[in-house]
Amino acid sequence: MGDGLAGKVVLVTGASSGIGAAIARRLAAAGCRVAICARRGDRLQELADSLRSNGTEVLVKTADLSQESDILAVFGAIRQQWGGVDILINNAGLGKKAPLMTGDTAAWREMLEINVLALCICTREAIQDMQSRGDRGHILHISSLSGHRVPSISGLYSGTKFAVRSLTEGLRQELRSAGAGIRVSSISPGYVQTEFAEKYHQSPEKAAETYGRFPVLQPADIAAAVYYSLSQPEYVEVHDILLRPTEQDN
Repeated sequence: MGDGLAGKVVLVTGASSGIGAAIARRLAAAGCRVAICARRGDRLQELADSLRSNGTEVLVKTADLSQESDILAVFGAIRQQWGGVDILINNAGLGKKAPLMTGDTAAWREMLEINVLALCICTREAIQDMQSRGDRGHILHISSLSGHRVPSISGLYSGTKFAVRSLTEGLRQELRSAGAGIRVSSISPGYVQTEFAEKYHQSPEKAAETYGRFPVLQPADIAAAVYYSLSQPEYVEVHDILLRPTEQDN
């Protein structure tokens, strides 16, 4: 396809549904070898079977990214099968309705562990692979518009996404100081029709209301932005893309 992605090894975290699954499909279509991980093994297997039917090499690993041992096992499996990763898509993330005044500590901790700490551990491990393969590669975080403004009663969730914004720039500076050719990017979407709203509100009706007010983004729209970022020439680093539905007002 002329984009340099064919044959690259990509890891997509949180790939069992929604944005992660769409990214895996898009990069498989570009000729990548795709490793997918998430908690729901049955969903991962369904995706893997679909990708393999089109000739994609796929590695499946069920993992709870709040456990460092699970993350290390994912990277170990990739290293054993393909020698390491060329591209990391830090897509795994979650949001819980847990206000700062009254929220449950366990909910806060889970958001911090998955949205921030797991992202950092995955990034560290991917950089080890990329350095061993010539200081080339690409790390891309799926963040959120909530890393650029604070929605009502989403202070902790938004805080994790502001952290991702800071981590993106901090990593970029570290990589430049080290003279590495590894690129880092972030995609920050607004409303995307996924399972997020139902899990956040614990209500299918509230999710339908959230996504039914106007046409919202689809997972394939985010996958297209990921493909754009990854397919640029090596001298182009796409730092952050903000995407929102045309009718979204905040």
